[in-house]
Amino acid sequence: SAHTTFTTLFIDKKNQGDGTCVRMPYDDKTATNPVKPITSSDMACGRNGGDPVPFICSAKKGSLLTFEFRLWPDAQQPGSIDPGHLGPCAVYLKKVDNMFSDSAAGGGWFKIWEDGYDSKTQKWCVDRLVKNNGLLSVRLPRGLPAGYYIVRPEILALHWAAHRDDPQFYLGCAQIFVDSDVRGPLEIPRRQQATIPGYVNAKTPGLTFDIYQDKLPPYPMPGPKVYIPPAKGNKPNQDLNAGRLVQTDGLIPKDCLIKKANWCGRPVEPYSSARMCWRAVNDCYAQSKKCRESSPPIGLTNCDRWSDHCGKMDALCEQEKYKGPP
Repeated sequence: SAHTTFTTLFIDKKNQGDGTCVRMPYDDKTATNPVKPITSSDMACGRNGGDPVPFICSAKKGSLLTFEFRLWPDAQQPGSIDPGHLGPCAVYLKKVDNMFSDSAAGGGWFKIWEDGYDSKTQKWCVDRLVKNNGLLSVRLPRGLPAGYYIVRPEILALHWAAHRDDPQFYLGCAQIFVDSDVRGPLEIPRRQQATIPGYVNAKTPGLTFDIYQDKLPPYPMPGPKVYIPPAKGNKPNQDLNAGRLVQTDGLIPKDCLIKKANWCGRPVEPYSSARMCWRAVNDCYAQSKKCRESSPPIGLTNCDRWSDHCGKMDALCEQEKYKGPP
């Protein structure tokens, strides 16, 4: 049955593209399944979440991040999550020096947002998520130092938690660069640091909570308390751009003709002879193959478009029209 998975990142309400900068499971058959066991390193960023993706999306300090969760990764049918999968949500961050070699699993995580049960409305975070078409939004703290971060939205479904000992985590990670004039190290108080896996266990009260009780007691949110790094004032006359950290890794190429998740279709070399024409066609098809191989389970629309583009070029070479690309 369909559960849910995080597919798409928005930054300041701008859609970054399905799967772009997002670490997603490779297998479409299990992509929406809960992450198990809670002791596995998959708890950090989901199945295959230990593998970085090529692109890193740029955000500013205080940017609004929105995470889209879907029942079907490729949105072949509408829906975000089964409305019966009630429970809390949270968003965690981890600052990394190197997005492509630092491990997501392990220490360094901290929670910047959480939403549990509202006793006034008698609604859970998941109720609000469903009402909001699977979109969950959080502001990046303004006190974050510039640099590379892994962002981890998490949903904990409690429908089977108390009765079947089966709390279900749905989570994923996005790769971002925070462009900021805040410098220096990120200092997280020890009590507010989280190690993932390890921040919850089978006996954590928030994981055994019975959501079907007649009168719900206050819900104990799992994990550490939220930590918002304080926004530091800059010294007077300080040149904010001197020594400012600039994103150099994971940039989306400027000559990207068409994008699919973390793949980019690049222009082929211009050609004016038969040999060059066929070389361009081969390059085009090689890129097409990469598009399909690298695609997370969000559909192949842009790969198909690129393939059509290669087909047109191929046909023109066949017709001995050696001036291009089209």
